Amino acid sequence: MIVAIYSRGLDVEQNVPMQFLLSELLAHKATVFLYEPLQETLPPSSNFTVFNTYEDLVENEVECLISIGGDGTILDAVTLVRDSNIPILGINFGRLGFLASISKDDIQSAVEALVNHTFIVDKRSLVHIDSDNKLFGDTPFALNEFAIHKRDTSPMIKIHTYINGEFLNTYWADGLIVSTPTGSTGYNLSCNGPILFPESSSFVITPVAPHNLNVRPIVVADNSIISFEIEGRADQYICVLDARRELVDMNVQLAVKKEKFTVSLVRLNENSFLSTLRNKLTWGMDKRN
Repeated sequence: MIVAIYSRGLDVEQNVPMQFLLSELLAHKATVFLYEPLQETLPPSSNFTVFNTYEDLVENEVECLISIGGDGTILDAVTLVRDSNIPILGINFGRLGFLASISKDDIQSAVEALVNHTFIVDKRSLVHIDSDNKLFGDTPFALNEFAIHKRDTSPMIKIHTYINGEFLNTYWADGLIVSTPTGSTGYNLSCNGPILFPESSSFVITPVAPHNLNVRPIVVADNSIISFEIEGRADQYICVLDARRELVDMNVQLAVKKEKFTVSLVRLNENSFLSTLRNKLTWGMDKRN
């Protein structure tokens, strides 16, 4: 089995579980590729083949990418696997971990599931951005959300929003989020947007600090094309795909739609979306239950 490992970087206390993961993979005779900056943080005696780009993963026929960190690390990993259909297994070295749901204590069982192919693959939809000028290079997609924001301390902006060419609303707000079902438990949830099940085939449009109190999040079909025209006193606004951002001129028009491909996320048999919700949001843990 050929496995790649990606991480933004490791703290000192994370070296032990990382070494355990590597030893487990090697014990099962897996071929391991390490993200090059990650290789530099390991002991000098560690000698693994390194990768840096999407092309490296495809050319070497990698069968799984293991993401070491939190949910943000998985969002980075999505830009590495792209449309290759390489599944991502997230081991949570971070905090909340909705996507990176496998704990450090489950490394051994996770490796065994990979080797024996006893895991489940969830297909997750992405959001894709189109614009007048090509934004975000060759990765104009996101697993969690697309967002528009006003710049820094500038006043609120007006976001004229259309669905399939028909006017929906003008949002007077600090920003606007278009979230996938996967991203509905992230920034969208923090802005009081609803939680969507991964298979719901929907987007949710959620305003950020709207000026009008009667404005609420709205759920739309993910085969919709959602377009925007932005007005404001500043010359630019911020456009965000997951953790990536670009400054955009006010005269640039944007549209988002469902991406043509999906991303595969690995989960163990005992982990389900509902169990993750209960564990991460402490639902059902009221002493009265």
